[in-house]
Amino acid sequence: MKVAVFSSQPYDLKSLESVNQTYGHELIFFESKLSAKTASLAAGCSAVCAFINDLVNEATLRALAAEGISLVALRSAGFNNVNLDVARDLGIAVVRVPAYSPYAVAEHAVGLILTLNRKLHRAYNRTRDDNFSLQGLLGFDLHGKTVGIVGTGKIGTCFASIMKGFGCRLLAYDLYPSQECRDLGVEYVDLPDLLGASDVVSLHCPQTPETHHLINAETIQHFKAGAMLINTSRGGLIDTVAIIQAIKSSKIGYLGIDVYEQEADLFFRDLSDTVIQDDAFQLLQSFPNVVITAHQAFFTREALHNIATTTLSNISEIEAGRDCPNQVN
Repeated sequence: MKVAVFSSQPYDLKSLESVNQTYGHELIFFESKLSAKTASLAAGCSAVCAFINDLVNEATLRALAAEGISLVALRSAGFNNVNLDVARDLGIAVVRVPAYSPYAVAEHAVGLILTLNRKLHRAYNRTRDDNFSLQGLLGFDLHGKTVGIVGTGKIGTCFASIMKGFGCRLLAYDLYPSQECRDLGVEYVDLPDLLGASDVVSLHCPQTPETHHLINAETIQHFKAGAMLINTSRGGLIDTVAIIQAIKSSKIGYLGIDVYEQEADLFFRDLSDTVIQDDAFQLLQSFPNVVITAHQAFFTREALHNIATTTLSNISEIEAGRDCPNQVN
């Protein structure tokens, strides 16, 4: 199948072309994000391959349908950027990669916790300037602390297993509790109780209409004063304006995010010579108790290989007319 790959980076090209030796699809790579304006680049293709910040809304889907596209293959787990109803009405199949490396994302979440707690980013910069003072670098033992996990799918379960190794008490909130987590000693509670009891809260749930701004001005009031919040899921889970106010008031003592509400205009590009116009993001960057990474939690060799393999396998299944277990519409 001839496939237009949007939002492609050099590492996408390398991993997809390597795995494609097994599948034999014709892949055409574009750095551009997929949108209604760029959909025409897929002319002559039967499918498009999209990433998390590609805009696959009604206008884009109609433009793709006009080009004869019958398949949107997402190389991500989330599909909140796709209008599934319109895709179904237009006869465009949508497939995704439900799991690629839960370890990668869970381990990155732990990395953010350790960085914030022990101020590793600040210590690194200090020692490079020959400043060996420990003033301002005081952290706390994770052992014995309470960690709240919001969402206990594959990633949340991996995260729970790691934090159990630190000797933490584990609480969780999920509408569908995991027996594997229960076996690890995780206690399921309501969200307000989790927020009120946890020293660290880590978000591992998908973004849906129900979870949009799950962390907002109201739910922030339930947090233990000075608690740490980690988000490696989707930026829209956190109300940015509300979290800024919570950091200013010290209600939130630490914030570690790998995702951001308005990241589509920022992440996956080099903007080092650009004046960023997002004032909220710039303000977050200025706080000493905030660490931001640019949606890299998934970014391991193993994950890239698994993403490429599942994506190309999905395309082959649809091309052959077989039922694809990863189809979402």
